[in-house]
Amino acid sequence: MAVRFHHPLLCAAVIAALTGCTQFPELDARQTPGVADAPYPDLLPLDALLNGAVPRATPGEAAVVEGRVAALKARASRLQRVDIAPRGVDGRLARLRQKAAALRAK
Repeated sequence: MAVRFHHPLLCAAVIAALTGCTQFPELDARQTPGVADAPYPDLLPLDALLNGAVPRATPGEAAVVEGRVAALKARASRLQRVDIAPRGVDGRLARLRQKAAALRAK
């Protein structure tokens, strides 16, 4: 009696095994300071949430958010100006181009 081997079953098993190897980002390390010590919000009845007034941000809360937005935009601007190439790469590249030109000339 021969055992038939099913390729789709093997593929599904390999995919399932590989998903267990995925590394997830550490979201706990990205919490805003003070969040871990903050009290839990009050639980409200669903009817009060659906039929109540629309929540609005206070001017103080809006200023905090706008300040964070400005800080993030400034950080993004700084990161866009960072040169990520290691030191000496430009000089090394120029020397390699000179060598290549010299070799072509021979």
